[in-house]
Amino acid sequence: MLKIKDTLYAIYFFALLGPVYLTSAQDKSVDYTSKVPKFEFSNTLERQEEELKANPLMIRFAASREKMKHDRYRPSYHFVSPEGNLNDPNGLSYWQGRWHLFYQAYPPEDTRQHWGHTVSDDLVHWKDLPYAIYPGPEYQCYSGSALVEDDRVIAMYHGTRLGNMVATSNDPLLLNWDKIGDGAVIPMTANSEDLPYYVYDPNIWKKDGVYYSMSGGITNDNPGDNPMVSNYLFKSEDLKTWEYMHEFIENDHFTHVGDDGACPYFWPIGDRHILPFYSHISGGQYFLGDYDKRRDKFVATGHGKFNFGASNPAGVHAPSAAPANNGKDVIIIFNMNAAKPTDGWDQIMSLPRRLMLKGKDTLLQEPAGDIESLRSNKRTVEKRTLPANQEIVLDNISGNAMEIVAEIDAKDAPMVELNVLRSPDKKEYTRIAFYKERGKWQGRNYERPRPESWKQEFNSLLTIDSSYSSILPDVKSRAPETGSFYLEPDENLKLRVFIDKSVVEVFANGKLCVAVRVYPGMEDSLGVSLRSQGQDSELLSLEAYDMENIYE
Repeated sequence: MLKIKDTLYAIYFFALLGPVYLTSAQDKSVDYTSKVPKFEFSNTLERQEEELKANPLMIRFAASREKMKHDRYRPSYHFVSPEGNLNDPNGLSYWQGRWHLFYQAYPPEDTRQHWGHTVSDDLVHWKDLPYAIYPGPEYQCYSGSALVEDDRVIAMYHGTRLGNMVATSNDPLLLNWDKIGDGAVIPMTANSEDLPYYVYDPNIWKKDGVYYSMSGGITNDNPGDNPMVSNYLFKSEDLKTWEYMHEFIENDHFTHVGDDGACPYFWPIGDRHILPFYSHISGGQYFLGDYDKRRDKFVATGHGKFNFGASNPAGVHAPSAAPANNGKDVIIIFNMNAAKPTDGWDQIMSLPRRLMLKGKDTLLQEPAGDIESLRSNKRTVEKRTLPANQEIVLDNISGNAMEIVAEIDAKDAPMVELNVLRSPDKKEYTRIAFYKERGKWQGRNYERPRPESWKQEFNSLLTIDSSYSSILPDVKSRAPETGSFYLEPDENLKLRVFIDKSVVEVFANGKLCVAVRVYPGMEDSLGVSLRSQGQDSELLSLEAYDMENIYE
């Protein structure tokens, strides 16, 4: 059995996670109990809702939101922590008709990570709830997942300096949480070199009455002892005692040297399984594959990315994922990093996405939830030619909290761009560029004789470029974010562009999403324009909507 003995790579991995991880065994003489007020709630929905009205944390959250609502970069329809910073989303789950999202929160009186908590009926309108899981005996409450059973929700997460922890709740709004045992159910040790696995970022599911947990990490069992993605599998019958089994992922020919498997989630999608995760090197990714339940192995057959560059600054970060209501799709949400200091807050959540499987290895993704309910003040642009090399500024379309829905026939133009958050003098703008069939070739067909129907096919590219989004001196620059997707020969480009103060998310044909944080410095950076490079293209339709504030 492989032992993690290579000190160099152990230091490398834990350095990514922050200095707290360099001490893996807790000093039990130290009291890590949280200083944040904690409350017990009743077990009926009616009583809980009444108690929340007078709850000091809820009153404090409302006051904090009111204080920060005029911050020009604070999104109005993406979730943002009510107070302080936020980090990874955790434990996304659907319980008794409501969506629950947990996240790493930093309360002002004790800025160690707690699990923050918000709830929604439609994945769009989020309501703050009190902190859910507090540190003690663990030093901090880091990332993890949730499993919904008939009579309770199980949260499994990483408790720093102790190991992986389990807590349960069964009340209507998941306000009361009880931890199992008096410490970690999968503990770390004083010297992790004596373990054949890493203890970090657990995901939990159930098969045939037995609980399974996957812990994120790396493996050095590769040529040259290079670190690569790995996730370690455990099982338990009672949530208290866990047996280590083996590495879970098989057939990973996709990830890069240096990638790690942080924040993993594992759920059915269609008739297969998906495993989203986060690499501290390469960002958000996923495997598609088959769950070999006899061997308890996940056999990866496909792979893709959720961000297309470093996740910091201004990029997509870690996922949290859960089964959709239909039992076939998966709902996923990400935190997004900041690129400019903002007073009292920093990161935000992306819009939730619905992931769907087409065929064997094609992942589709669209905005999830009732996002259309936020629309108002519809404006339209009629069908028109986009003349080559002429920028067309749309007179009646502007704003910084908008959705734009557009369909474009690029024809033979090598590039078509849509600019948003554009100042009248174009000193600031965020550029969304489409390159038809300018991506990678689909690959050589080695079959002989080659089928007569075979032809060369190329992916298209979609870029979101924030190079000119801001003139401010304290905004960190980010290289253009470019994703690849395949358009059928008779398929037009279809865009859904979501602009929300300091974030732009672009969905293309339900196949790709690129997203980035932006910080325009000019008050009039609100405009929208189109441009076709080299040759004419055609705008078939464009609709724009103002988007309502979900907190008002």
